[in-house]
Amino acid sequence: MTTSKAREELRDSRPHPVSAGPIVQLPTAFGDFVAQAWTDLETGAEHLAVSSPLPPVDGTAPLVRLHSECLTGDVFGSYRCDCGEQLAYALEMINEFGGTLLYLRGQEGRGIGLANKIKAYALQEAGFDTVEANEQLGLPVDARCYNAAAQILAEMGLHAIRLLSNNPDKQDRLARAGVSIVEMVPTEVPSRQQNIRYLQTKKDRMDHRLVLDMQPAVPAAGPRGFEHEQD
Repeated sequence: MTTSKAREELRDSRPHPVSAGPIVQLPTAFGDFVAQAWTDLETGAEHLAVSSPLPPVDGTAPLVRLHSECLTGDVFGSYRCDCGEQLAYALEMINEFGGTLLYLRGQEGRGIGLANKIKAYALQEAGFDTVEANEQLGLPVDARCYNAAAQILAEMGLHAIRLLSNNPDKQDRLARAGVSIVEMVPTEVPSRQQNIRYLQTKKDRMDHRLVLDMQPAVPAAGPRGFEHEQD
């Protein structure tokens, strides 16, 4: 084995370096939570764990949502995606049943960044789907890494979880990082005309567990659908 190969394997076997901050109260419109900031010591990215202060109901494995940062959806309520609505739904579920939402910063647009996400929007408006737009930009379809997230969950004692997600790839990557996924809990929210094509692409090309067997549940405000790239 070469020296470089040995160093690579040694690095891969070590826990991903993260650092935790203090735990504080976080009262919100969704309920009362506790929050803790975590820093990825390799990348410098700062993440936030938002947790119910109560144990999971009925002694079940805790609900966990890994929510990738989405400025347009989470902050501005963009209808091009379902991110903000998934965030709200996950917080409501965690408030009711117990668990943690880990808000992963630096994962905008499935890890390609805000500026590139807007460039991908422009390509989507020209007719490309969310997968094709990333490829046209020479970028990965999904550039996210969950090593830091897995280590944060481990240090929080969350070794076996019920994952709030529609994305089986997220389940697979967490499992490879040592997190036991007891159950996948769907987070599908009503579609809109503005995001139905994007959701269909996620179902058809990225194997997301979506139903989409009905018309959009929310009336559209515009003449066409758009796409986004998240979850």
